[in-house]
Amino acid sequence: MNELRELLSSDFLPRFLAGMAVNFEIAAIALVIGLVLGLLLAAGRLSGGLVTAVTVSIISLMRAAPTFVVMFFLLNAIPRDATLFGSPFVLSGVMTVALSLVPYSAAYVADAGVDSIRHLRAGATHGAFLFLPNVTRAFFVMVMSSSAGAAIGVTEGITVILRQAEQLPSFDDRLVLFALGIVLFGIPLQAGFMLMSLFQRRFGRSTVEEEASA
Repeated sequence: MNELRELLSSDFLPRFLAGMAVNFEIAAIALVIGLVLGLLLAAGRLSGGLVTAVTVSIISLMRAAPTFVVMFFLLNAIPRDATLFGSPFVLSGVMTVALSLVPYSAAYVADAGVDSIRHLRAGATHGAFLFLPNVTRAFFVMVMSSSAGAAIGVTEGITVILRQAEQLPSFDDRLVLFALGIVLFGIPLQAGFMLMSLFQRRFGRSTVEEEASA
């Protein structure tokens, strides 16, 4: 326990918070790219005909793509000596993890976008605004999923905890450290989920009333 006290009194917390910021950075990159691709897919899904059939197939494949598989595919698919317009092109660890989350992000945005567009066409403005909490929920899910970066050496929050745990000789101290990590991650994530749930319920009720009066 003395080792754990020394650890917590050192620079562990600043390094952990810096690692958690990387988790949020990864999720933000994946969400921005996913918004662009997802909205294009949503538009294609509502186009009708062959375009809809192709788009639905693409969304289904993206929805089923495992993050770990995509991440290791990206690591091995791009040659170490790859170039782009004559300049070296190497994905950073952060970008690799972010891109591995894009299939989930784009598929989620596409599904939420289709619902939002349908609400707009029906004149249910409040229902269309449900797109925002839905996408925010996906963001927080990706924050948690970004811990996959620990497998390739990305210094995010989980990586910091694992490295610190290796320095603790006591199994009990390691358990306490892991529990502390769960709490530190859980507080902002659960707070975000609660706010989104409140927002979703409020606009959900408004949507029902709006559709009933239409």
